[in-house]
Amino acid sequence: MRTLVPFDTTNPKTRLAGLFSPDERRDLAAVMLEDVLSAVRAAGGDPLVVATAATDASAPVEVDDRPLSEAVNARLAAGTAVVMADLALATPRTLSRFFAASGDVVLAPGLGGGTNALVVRDAEFAVDYHGASYLDHLRVAHDAGLSVREFDATRLALDVDERADLADVLVRGEGETRAWLRAAGVRLDRTSGRTAVSRNE
Repeated sequence: MRTLVPFDTTNPKTRLAGLFSPDERRDLAAVMLEDVLSAVRAAGGDPLVVATAATDASAPVEVDDRPLSEAVNARLAAGTAVVMADLALATPRTLSRFFAASGDVVLAPGLGGGTNALVVRDAEFAVDYHGASYLDHLRVAHDAGLSVREFDATRLALDVDERADLADVLVRGEGETRAWLRAAGVRLDRTSGRTAVSRNE
């Protein structure tokens, strides 16, 4: 399946600025992108990186500095998937099931109300990533008379934005992102009620 993987190269992962330098955040974003691309390919997908600026990747890259919704809609067609580049828990098995799920539109919701991945099988659908995009996408599909399948999988629900998200990657990650974090000195911190992360100085 043709799979668009949006990737912001400008100043990625700003909410991790208290833990990583700008260069480290760019490196982390690139490692997560490669994990996603590997999982997409292993699941039978044909990835295309849609990046805000030129970047090195193991898949073809098209540069588009327009807002995310415009850049994706310009390439969206029936039989297209969109998978975000920071889904560090995504695995080939989960994505295989996701690509095969029935429905004119298949949505994988994020934990904060966003849409972390979707499959479009009808050209009448268009994405709208502003605000609570999961609700917006339900509305768009309903207005177009399209069937919707919610694909509820924890491995697609977590997009890495916050420091707390890194704990899940250290516990459940299967790709290179977990190895990168460990090499950077990030470790689990179990001293409080909820597992968090700290970094060795």
